[in-house]
Amino acid sequence: MGAGVVSVIILFVLIVLAVVVIFSFIPVGLWISALAAGVRVGIVTLIGMRLRRVTPSRIVNPLIKADKAGLDISVNQLEAHYLAGGNVDRVVDALIASERANINLPFERAAAIDLAGRDVLEAVQMSVNPKVIQTPLVSAVAKDGIEVKVMARVTVRANIDRLVGGAGEETILARVGEGVVSTVGSMDNHKEVLENPDSISRTVLDKGLDAGTAFEILSIDIADVDVGRNIGATLQTDQAEADKKIAQAKAEERRAMAVAREQEMKAAVQEMQAKVVEAEAQVPLALADALRQGKLGVMDYYNMQNLLADTGMRQSLSKMGSDEAGDNHRGSK
Repeated sequence: MGAGVVSVIILFVLIVLAVVVIFSFIPVGLWISALAAGVRVGIVTLIGMRLRRVTPSRIVNPLIKADKAGLDISVNQLEAHYLAGGNVDRVVDALIASERANINLPFERAAAIDLAGRDVLEAVQMSVNPKVIQTPLVSAVAKDGIEVKVMARVTVRANIDRLVGGAGEETILARVGEGVVSTVGSMDNHKEVLENPDSISRTVLDKGLDAGTAFEILSIDIADVDVGRNIGATLQTDQAEADKKIAQAKAEERRAMAVAREQEMKAAVQEMQAKVVEAEAQVPLALADALRQGKLGVMDYYNMQNLLADTGMRQSLSKMGSDEAGDNHRGSK
């Protein structure tokens, strides 16, 4: 009898363990919830999800939500999107929101948007409730050289058809900033911008800046316009300063060349003086040679010496007379 009791206890434990294992592997509670909600999901399908490493609750709960919202979505579609790495719950929420807002959004497109890395639910919400994007402070310069600082608010609505492959908010901000710079730069006077800031928004909006983006620009509103620096005067001042430095450099170059030329001329004069001294040193030698050869007599030599002495005396007297005349002229003044 003791052995029989032990056998019964062991059998009971084995049955309990088997039931626990079956209920942990087969989500019976989830199957009952789906059955109560009117969604047909077989036990075999749930077991297959376990074998494919798919969390059944990630599929069944969104499926119940979609069925209650009146969406025609199959288990295979949700499971395939889950296996592809998508967010099933967010896709279903986006489909429900688009259905309520009368936006045509098939499941395949919503899944593609989600797999592309975009928040499909936020995109649907942005289609219903447009989003306002504020640009950073854009600095532009009018033709008169005055800097104008502009800040704009861009109202955009998500374009569901272009969410896959379309550019994002950064592209919109860059294009709006480029449009503001070109529009202000085409104006002759910065006062035109201050008088009619809406002319910027009209001009920029007409350029079709939302082409190729995931958004549709509804409006561009100028939030703030400020006058900045006189860029034109600053540039002219910098150019004048640069021109002055260039002129100074050229003048310094010419001065250096003149100094070098002067030094070259002084060297040339010294060289010529050396040649004169050398030539004068040859005169006594030539006279001595002429005397030895009889080509020059002693009397001729003395006459030449007298002539040189007379010439030197006359030059001294003329120099003295010139100095006296200059002194008298200065004294009369």
